[in-house]
Amino acid sequence: MTYDILIIGTGISGLYCALNIDKSKKVLLITKSKKEYSNSYLAQGGVSVLKDSKDLNLFIEDTLKAGHYKNNKESVKTLALESRQAIENLISLGVRFEKNENGLIYTKEGAHSTNRIVYHKDITGKEITDTLLDRVSLSSNITLLENTKCVDLLTSNNSCIGAIIEKNNETEKIYSEFTVLATGGIGGLFKNSTNQNSITGDGLSLALKHNIILKDMNYIQIHPTALYSKDLNKRRFLISESLRGEGAILINSKGERFINELLPRDIVSNAIFKEMNKTKKDYVYLKADFLSEEFLKNRFPNIVKACLDEGYNILKEPIKVSPAQHYFMGGISVDLFGRTSMDNLFSCGETACTGVHGQNRLASNSLLEALVFSKRIANFINSSRGAFIYNNYNFKASTPIDKSKVIDLLKREADFLDDSIFKY
Repeated sequence: MTYDILIIGTGISGLYCALNIDKSKKVLLITKSKKEYSNSYLAQGGVSVLKDSKDLNLFIEDTLKAGHYKNNKESVKTLALESRQAIENLISLGVRFEKNENGLIYTKEGAHSTNRIVYHKDITGKEITDTLLDRVSLSSNITLLENTKCVDLLTSNNSCIGAIIEKNNETEKIYSEFTVLATGGIGGLFKNSTNQNSITGDGLSLALKHNIILKDMNYIQIHPTALYSKDLNKRRFLISESLRGEGAILINSKGERFINELLPRDIVSNAIFKEMNKTKKDYVYLKADFLSEEFLKNRFPNIVKACLDEGYNILKEPIKVSPAQHYFMGGISVDLFGRTSMDNLFSCGETACTGVHGQNRLASNSLLEALVFSKRIANFINSSRGAFIYNNYNFKASTPIDKSKVIDLLKREADFLDDSIFKY
C-alpha cells in the first residue's frame, strides 16, 4: 500500500497531525490496539495556554524552572507563542473547554505562577481525543486502522520510506513519503504507572534499531498523586494535579501537612517518598473533603467516581495516594519541526524529545506540546515539495519490536531504576 503520510499512534499528537495535513494528501493512521488506548485519552487536568502577552515571560520561566533549566529555550518559546492558536483551533473543531460569561475559565496547577490552564471537567484528554477522532472519521483523506502493529521501518540511505505493519497475523509493507512516530511513552514497561499498559516505548525501540538519535533517556517523571492500590497488575488511577490546584492538601498518617502541594512534581514526589519511609507506610493522604461537595462533583466527577469504585469517598474522607511513573521527558531527538536524524521521519508527542520539558515537565504542558509540534510537522509536510518513488525497493520484514532493548537503555541511563519496577 502507498500513502503520502503514515502516522503511527492515535493519541492527540498523531490525530492532530493527521487533521492538519493538506486534504489532497492520503494519510494512514495506525495503532497497535484500540484508537482510544492512548495516554492522551487519560489526561485529566487540562492544557496550558498563554493568557496574554504579559504572560509570556512568566509562562516561559515557569516551564524552565520546573524543568530545572535543562529545557531547550527555543522550544519553550515556540510552545508558549503558539499555544493560543492551538486552543482556538480545538474550540473551532468542537472541543468544549469550560467557560463562563467572561469567556474561558482558567485553573491553576503545581509550579504555575498564575491560572493559565483550560480544561473540560476532569476528562480534558478524553474530550479532545473524542473530538479529534470524530473529525478524523469525517475526513475522506484519512484512513485509520486499529489493532495494527508497526514491526519495523522501511529505510534506504538513512531515509524512511515507510514501515512494515502486522494485522491479523499478516505483514504488509506500507510505502509513504513521510512517516510520523507518535507512539507514546514508556509507562507500560513499569509495574507502577498511570499509563496505558500498551504504551511500551515502541517508537524508541525502532529508533534504537535504526540508529536514530535519542535524547535525555534518564528524564522520567514520577507523578506525586496516583490513587493507592495493592494490585500492582493494573494501571494506577491518576489523581489530577488540578485537584491540588483547587485547594486539596497532602497530609501524613498523623494528619499533618508536610509539603507545599503546588511545588513542581519531582519535589512533591520526593517529599512523599520521604514521608512514606518515615511513617513506614506505602501511601500518604490527599484531603479534599473540606471542599464543597457540589463543587467536587461538578469539577471532578471522574475522580469522585473512580475513588468510590476503589472504596474511597473523597467527598467525606482523605484518600490514599502514592507516586507512580507518569511521563517521559526524553525520547527521539527532534528539531522545532519534529524532524529526526533520519530523513523523512518525524516524531511528536511523548515519543519525541523537543526539549520543552527539560528534566521535569510542568503540569498541563504535555497536551500543549502534542498540539503545537504535531501541527508544525503537518505545516512542514504541507510546504514540502518533490516527488517520491514508491517502487524499486526490496525489503525483508524483520523481527517484531524488542522491548528489552528499551529497558536495557533505560537502566543504563537512569541508575536510580532497578529491576523490580519493570514487568519484563
